[in-house]
Amino acid sequence: MEIKGCGIDVVEIERIKEIINKNERFINRIFTSEEIAYCQGKKNKWEHFAVRFAAKEAVLKALENSKMNFKDIGIKNKKSGKPEVVLKGKREGRMLISLSHTHNYAVAQAIWVVDK
Repeated sequence: MEIKGCGIDVVEIERIKEIINKNERFINRIFTSEEIAYCQGKKNKWEHFAVRFAAKEAVLKALENSKMNFKDIGIKNKKSGKPEVVLKGKREGRMLISLSHTHNYAVAQAIWVVDK
């Protein structure tokens, strides 16, 4: 296995909440309809939106300035609860992702690996 790229991002949850509340179009520009439904269904939806935003930023960094946009990157949970990245289009390798959040901050790390 070879690591092709690594990215990490930290965001303030309150900042994401304020952006979404001030600009309703933001949510539809950044998140897929599946992500929106998932986050809206959670008690602490702002934490879930923030950690998915951080994940998308981390993935973009790991891909090293790819031409992708936020909606080309989907963050969903497997049945086990483990998060996974779904990328639009063909791309060599796979993306490993780790997400975490507290009441104030959300963090995500993405590692792009290629099996040899």
